[in-house]
Amino acid sequence: MANKAMTTRPQPQPGILEIEAYVGGRASAEGTGKVYKLSANESPMGPSPHARKAFASAGESLELYPDGGASELREAIAGRYGLNAERIVCGSGSGELLQLLAQAYLGEGNEAIATEHGFLLYPIVTKAAGAAPVIVKEKNLHADVDAILAAVTPKTKIVFLANPNNPTGSYLPAEEVRRLHAGLRPDILFIIDAAYSEYVSRNDYEAGIELVATSENVVMTRTFSKIYGLAALRLGWMYAPAHVVDVVNRIRGPFNVSVPALQAGIAAIRDTAHVDAARTHNDKWLSWLTEEISKLGLEVPSSVANFLLIRFPSEKGKTARDADAFLMKRGLILRSVASYGLPDCLRLTVGSEEANRLVVAALAEFLGKAKKS
Repeated sequence: MANKAMTTRPQPQPGILEIEAYVGGRASAEGTGKVYKLSANESPMGPSPHARKAFASAGESLELYPDGGASELREAIAGRYGLNAERIVCGSGSGELLQLLAQAYLGEGNEAIATEHGFLLYPIVTKAAGAAPVIVKEKNLHADVDAILAAVTPKTKIVFLANPNNPTGSYLPAEEVRRLHAGLRPDILFIIDAAYSEYVSRNDYEAGIELVATSENVVMTRTFSKIYGLAALRLGWMYAPAHVVDVVNRIRGPFNVSVPALQAGIAAIRDTAHVDAARTHNDKWLSWLTEEISKLGLEVPSSVANFLLIRFPSEKGKTARDADAFLMKRGLILRSVASYGLPDCLRLTVGSEEANRLVVAALAEFLGKAKKS
């Protein structure tokens, strides 16, 4: 006879129900006309016309399985960056690759380090692997190398670093990233999430390619969701040492990237002119938004990505929450970042010229600083 104390339904592994599910930015606003979604860091330029064409052409052979090794896409990425294609793994967005790395290198009794305003997926994949996330304080919205190194224990197996970081838009210079890596034990996997790297034009920035090429414990992840405008297709890649590639390839799904995503990705990465145009647009409007919003008296921390933070006062009627509601009524959807420990801020994606100008005008109206006609 079955033990009456036994549960009556399947139970998840310990800790799973303690995970707070990731919630993305809102995509709609009720009761408004045209909506401007500026909450998910999507490209206002959209994808390359060549990527659209390749995606459409893939529809002619939907009955066929994709190339499980993503060989042509890996070769295209390798050709673009001068890499060894054998050290590249493609995935369903960089998020899948982060999850696979956590699954492979973390377990019960292990720890993974991330910074306090880092991507929310890091603690999720850490807990899902049965390990404990260790969240380290930042310094002025920047990752603090010394604080990270001080948090390392014998249990540490992974260090996550978003560079540039979402949602702060800050970055660590290459010298500081190298200093961080030099301070880690060789058995700790150092994961550099460079999802926004294509937007950075600072001379002291390096996405992580050189460090991966010269190390045995560094992985760089990248995405096609941002500057390439392929967020809907869920496509990402990682560059890693051969032994890490071997491990991830053993546990990833055999056909984890669809044919439409593969074909669009190949076309996208070859269209360097479209990427250059997207970067030029972002450089212009990121600078403009920072200057114009700062003129309104709001704090706008420096950003090198395709978004910026706006810090609001605590005064009743002028808070981030108040601003969010005000903007929503005008069809302008920004991202609340309270879940990132920044309740007084909203994150604004650099949008089209029309959207950017409307946001500034709406913020001026919200703050009572609209120009009199």
